[in-house]
Formats: sequence, structure tokens, C-alpha cells
Amino acid sequence: MAILRSERFSALLLLGAAAVGLVLANSPAAALSHEIESFGLGPLTVGHWIKDGLLAVFFFLAAVELKHELRHGELDSPAKALVPTVAAVGGVVVPALAYLLIVRGNDLDAGWPIPTATDIAFALGVLAIVGRHLPARVRALLLALAVIDDLIAILIIAAFFTTDLQPIPLLIALPVILLFGWLSHRVRAWTLPVLIVLGVAAWALVLVSGIHPTIAGVALGLVMAGAPAARARHALEPWSNTAILPLFALVAALVPRPSSSVADLSPAFWAVIVALPLGKLVGITVGAGLAQRLGGGDRLPLPDIVAVAGLGGIGFTVSLLMNELAFEGDVADQVTLAVLIASVAAAVIGGTLTAVRSRHYARITP
Repeated sequence: MAILRSERFSALLLLGAAAVGLVLANSPAAALSHEIESFGLGPLTVGHWIKDGLLAVFFFLAAVELKHELRHGELDSPAKALVPTVAAVGGVVVPALAYLLIVRGNDLDAGWPIPTATDIAFALGVLAIVGRHLPARVRALLLALAVIDDLIAILIIAAFFTTDLQPIPLLIALPVILLFGWLSHRVRAWTLPVLIVLGVAAWALVLVSGIHPTIAGVALGLVMAGAPAARARHALEPWSNTAILPLFALVAALVPRPSSSVADLSPAFWAVIVALPLGKLVGITVGAGLAQRLGGGDRLPLPDIVAVAGLGGIGFTVSLLMNELAFEGDVADQVTLAVLIASVAAAVIGGTLTAVRSRHYARITP
């Protein structure tokens, strides 16, 4: 069904799932919800199967989309890639610096990656809801920016959230991933089950190696042949939109309302509240403006860039994952709430700016 692939539907479902998680965590069902999340299911808990297992599928799809954009889309030439690349870098550097300036140590520096992420599904969903009359190049900029942002997030996870690295499982995973890629170029009736087995094996080996297992999904998406990857994306996208991402949002949002007063909230809470919506807005705008001055791609009016930058502050899925990796306990709960509040604020800011620009184009378009 077309609705299962709809960006609008996906964004609304994500927001609804997060709301349900918050309600459950602050209701009489809170204890039961956490028991289900922590229930052991084989080697992992239910929560970890969702965060480490199912989310690898989302990153696989992100890698497939990145590869497509690099080969045939908005990143297939240096000129076209310059603006979204510099904008994405600005959208990472400025929020990270803003976060670090606000926390000023306090043993909370590990959370600097949290406000650097853009949620591609949520951002495109808001754009689809309120930006119907915008030129296609505005959506193309947001898509390319979000894809590059995902790549940066993947590199951050690999570089800064790898603990107790076990080299032998990782060395075994590499030929498994390469074999997966080689077989995907030689599709036969028997190769699909073999590819599934190889993919699961690669994920398990990366998990055991100490690297976050979502990286396995990225690697598999990048090495898979174009045509089979497109078919896999077509088949998996409805499941990602309607089950995987909402389940992750629900589990990640299972946090109780802070018992401390507003004055006692962690500096990390306030840092994310400021750095995610506002840091992204400033960083993306400055980066895209600088790149356009350097002559990158088609020039967009500044108000269009600002609207895209506003939507770029919707962190949500990847920011919640970064929080899971950076913090534990009460700080993690507070920052989860901060990510949700900041993402909704960015959706309101970016959505309002986008709606204004959409009405502008509706008036001037014959």
C-alpha cells in the first residue's frame, strides 16, 4: 500500500509511537513496560533486539539510499555534493560546539554527538506535510543533507562509541560482508536465503566485536549490488516505516518524568534543548550559504535554506540512539526527554518556515 511508504504517515507514526512510550512510562503500566523491554530473548533483551537488531535494518536502508545518491542522485558530482556536504558538516560542528559550551565539562562531554543528527524520515515527513508547493530542489537539498548527516553519524558511532574492541570477530566479519556483496551481483534463485544468512552472520560478528551492530547494516547496504539493493529497499521500506522505527521510538521514549525540579535538570538536558534545534539551524544555514558562495550546485534563496536548516534540527531516531550510547540512568532519561522536546520544537520551527515558503511559491506559481 502506498500509505506505508508515505513520508507523512511515517513522521506521524514516529511521533505517535514516542508519545505512547512517554505515556506508558508515566502510567501504572510503567513497570510492565520495562519488564517487557528487559525480558531476555536469547542472547539479548527485547529492548536490545530492537535497538541493536531491528535498527540495523534502518541503517542498511540509509546506506542503500546513500549509495544511490552517490551514483545517480543529488550527490553524483562534486558540484552537486558541495552544498549539502558543507551544510551537513556545519550542522554537525555548530551543535557539537554549542553542546560543549553549555555543559562545560561536568563529565557530560560524551554527549556532544547527540544534537548533531538529523532524522531523515521525520524531516522529510514534515516537509511532505507542509511544503507541497516547494520546488523539487528544496526537497533534494534536505534529502542529500540528511543522507550525508547519516553517514557522519555512522562514522561517529564507529569512532567514538566502540568499546572493548575484539579484532578477531571483526576480521571474520569483513570477508563475510565482502562475500555478501559479491553474491548480490550474481542473483540466482538460491542466493536470497544465503544473503540473509550472511547478513545475519555479519551483524552477529560485528555485535561480538564491540562495534555497534548497526554498522553491519551500513556495510551490507554499501556493498550490495544496485538492482538487488533497490529491490531490498522496496521490500523493507514499509516495515521500517511502520514497525522498526516506531518500535525504536516507543522503546527509546520509555522514560519517566524527571522527579527533580527544573533548576536541578542536568546541563546535558539544556545543552540538547538549545544545540539540536538552534545549533542545526545556524550550522546548516551558514554551511550552505558558504558553499553557495564557493559556487556549489544550483543557488537556492536564503529563506529556502533557512527552512531546510530548521527541519534539519529534527534529531529524533539517531539522536536517541546516540543518547543510548553516551549516557545511562537519570541523565539518559533526561536527555531522551530533551531530544523529544527539541525535535518537536525543530519540527514546529522548520515546519512553520517551510509552510511560509510553500505559500510564497503557491502565490507566484501560475
